Amino acid sequence: MQLSSVSIQQNIPLAPYTTLQIGGPARYFAQVYTEPELVEAVGFARERNLPIFVLGGGSNLLVSDSGFPGLVIHLAIHKPLASTDRDGFLYEAVPAGIEWNDFVLSVCEQGISGIECLAGIPGSVGGTPVQNVGAYGQEVSETINSVRALDLKTMQFVDLSNAECGFAYRRSIFNTTHRDRYIVTAVTFCFDTARTPHLTYADLTRHFAEAQPTPIEVYHAVREIRHSKGMLLVDGEPDCRSAGSFFKNPVVDLGFLDRIASALDIAKEKIPHWPANNNQIKLPAAWLLERAGFVKGYAMGNVGISSRHTLALINRGNATSAEIIALRNTIQQKVASLVGIKLEQEPVQLGES
Repeated sequence: MQLSSVSIQQNIPLAPYTTLQIGGPARYFAQVYTEPELVEAVGFARERNLPIFVLGGGSNLLVSDSGFPGLVIHLAIHKPLASTDRDGFLYEAVPAGIEWNDFVLSVCEQGISGIECLAGIPGSVGGTPVQNVGAYGQEVSETINSVRALDLKTMQFVDLSNAECGFAYRRSIFNTTHRDRYIVTAVTFCFDTARTPHLTYADLTRHFAEAQPTPIEVYHAVREIRHSKGMLLVDGEPDCRSAGSFFKNPVVDLGFLDRIASALDIAKEKIPHWPANNNQIKLPAAWLLERAGFVKGYAMGNVGISSRHTLALINRGNATSAEIIALRNTIQQKVASLVGIKLEQEPVQLGES
């Protein structure tokens, strides 16, 4: 059906819009290119009392086999926005529908540092503040100045400052306290043009040894490392149908080290971990999976674990959402029984689990 400016389609399969290539149909589906079209699409759903889901690049998403009974809005806003240079800082306003890696490349090609370690992450710009995307020692919140969004409570467009977004590890107000309230339409980034890459991730420091790389050199190195670990989605490769890291690295109290050491009968000093806030530590979820027997290449029917990255659950061919969920549950239960930690799923769940 055609509204004044938006076409509403029915029963559109969602699997092709996700990197896992899994999922049933959307009852209604709208491709949105402008903010007025977004308002119109939301109005269509509200008139019919339909739930709404906003789809970006589909890279951090698990869609149920039954699909979604409401309206899926696919954000395809690409119209170029403002770019200004003030006092040595570059402000880039970027529409939500732009491919994230394309934007990272464009920034690095200008010799500007700040997001080069986030190269190769699939998805669109609009999704990055929601999860506070991070990798290889950087988080997107470090360079976000503000986020423009439609407030579904007031149906007004608002500009939220970095502080108002409530960024934390893989979190923001958009996926916690104000989940389902805002639809991100653009993100404004602020880059210090005098900044040079600061590398903390071990693979990157080894790659460059003592050299001081340029942003574009770091960009290419990160993509190479991601590719070697199966975290760069390349069509045709056996591990390409993935949602990236399926589990978040758990943050626990420091005392958990003693519990894990006892459960695994190893020295506490041999447990990899990093400091977090408030006397807590962050544990590598991949290490916990491996201790529980879920290693690279693990297979369970049509689903499994990437041959190059322990945290990437993959569709090995014709997999269903139910099969991914069964593998997820098996891993969560085994890790919980082994060390007392319930791993948290990172991809967004759409539809019934």
